[in-house]
Amino acid sequence: MQTDKPAVGGRLRREMSYLDLSFAGLGAIIGSGWLFGVLYAANYAGPAAILAWIIAAVIVTFIALVYAELSGMLPEAGGITRFPHFSHGSLVGFIMSWGAFLGYAAVPAIEAEAVVQYAEHYITAFNGNTTLDFIVEAIILLVFYAINIYGVKVFAKINSVVTFLKFVTPTLTIIVILFVAKHWGNYTATTAHGSGFMPYGSAGVFIAIASGGIIFSLLGFRQAVDLAGEAKNPQRDIPRAIITAILLGALVYTLVQVVFIAALPPHAIAKGWAALSYTSPFAQVATIIGLGWLASILYADAVLSPSGTGLVYLSSGGRVVLGSARNNYIGNKFRGISERFGVPIWAMSITVLFAIIFLLPFPSWQSLVGVISAATAFTYIMGPVSLAVFRKYHNDKHRPFRLGGAKLIGLLAFIGGTLIIYWSSWGVDWKLVVGILGGTVVYLIASALGAPVEKITREDWRSGLWLPVYLLAMMAMAYFGAARFGSPFNHGKGLIHYPFDLVVDVVLAVVFYAWAVASGRNSQDTEEAFTRSAEVRLEVQGGGEASLAD
Repeated sequence: MQTDKPAVGGRLRREMSYLDLSFAGLGAIIGSGWLFGVLYAANYAGPAAILAWIIAAVIVTFIALVYAELSGMLPEAGGITRFPHFSHGSLVGFIMSWGAFLGYAAVPAIEAEAVVQYAEHYITAFNGNTTLDFIVEAIILLVFYAINIYGVKVFAKINSVVTFLKFVTPTLTIIVILFVAKHWGNYTATTAHGSGFMPYGSAGVFIAIASGGIIFSLLGFRQAVDLAGEAKNPQRDIPRAIITAILLGALVYTLVQVVFIAALPPHAIAKGWAALSYTSPFAQVATIIGLGWLASILYADAVLSPSGTGLVYLSSGGRVVLGSARNNYIGNKFRGISERFGVPIWAMSITVLFAIIFLLPFPSWQSLVGVISAATAFTYIMGPVSLAVFRKYHNDKHRPFRLGGAKLIGLLAFIGGTLIIYWSSWGVDWKLVVGILGGTVVYLIASALGAPVEKITREDWRSGLWLPVYLLAMMAMAYFGAARFGSPFNHGKGLIHYPFDLVVDVVLAVVFYAWAVASGRNSQDTEEAFTRSAEVRLEVQGGGEASLAD
């Protein structure tokens, strides 16, 4: 089944180096998360938030290693939408594409909200004025859009400079506060609601991962995958860029959490870690401990860091739409590449439109974090499955990076993603499942009514039935699981008590992983993708301008 129609207009330009790709990933990781995540993680886990960052980093590293092999092997623009299509067909491909788009389009919105929230320090008119906030946030998103439209070379240059500055600021903060912070007793402090290093137990650590902004902060490593169609040497540079971004990002975030806890004045946590409240966490703490000059830098960075991340995610979101169009899930217009700028202009336009819409139902940073984390973790589970299928049918194909122990790491990555979805709680999961399956139903109806989109065949259903069932199982698990993770069953008491709920969730993950891998298939689309990949490799080696077939 051939889905790759000729491109409309121009084609993507391969102008991104290893450094550009690394900065794209790091720029997506170091955004509003380091400005807000440390506070909300501490609210849920207390000092044990440090463990939450480490556990999350391990899970995301497993996932990143999987995508390092996938992206080097098949460097496709919007790879998150392409890999599922190649390994399981149109049903799985569309569901994953829709889930990825929801997650990606929401991130620029949350970063715009972060900019405005910190800007309240300078512009008091923002405080409580939701209409003004929305207008300013929408304008910020349109600025992100304008920068992206001017082409990947302009985007890469601006993003590299912004990311460098974004990396310097948290590094400076870590070093300065490390020498000034003196409340190391906070790590074992007794408060009105819990005491010690882990005041809310191990469950608090897991909730912090999903809902405290931790997993949200680390999700940006995959930007290099989405920009694969514009990399100069994708098969060599993308795997390296993925690993570079996640390792540096995880290190920075963990150290930032360490110094934040030690910098807090004891009276701030006297009523319990959950009661800790700041509108501009790091800047306010810096002021409290006498570092006014650092607070000024942090308030400035609060505009720079989220802006850089929003810029990157808007770019990646456009590539996700482009990949969906190349799979023929949406109209051919969204395959269009600007001849002047070499960017998917229509795909970028629909992404910024949805980002603005996301500002409406989620008026705060924290209200969006859980939904984005669950949606993106859901799309991550597909990477290990696709890799296992490609190993089964194409084990002899060229891989610039071949993951050792792929079977075990892939399974662990799938389990990790499944746990993150469960930890996100019922309040998030039902919205996620309804949103994804609702979009799928609309697609199926449109297809049945003759819309010019890829039809879901009987073979697609055979290869993809496991995924809707998985989603329903995750929703059921969230409903009947432990009350600690938000189960409303039996008046919030839950049916499967902690920690046995984690055991059940892991067993479900293993069962669905086996079913998903067994459902994978080879197809003409997959063969053509490997042919394109080989052509890119030959052109890069020959010094030509390689371009994946559009």
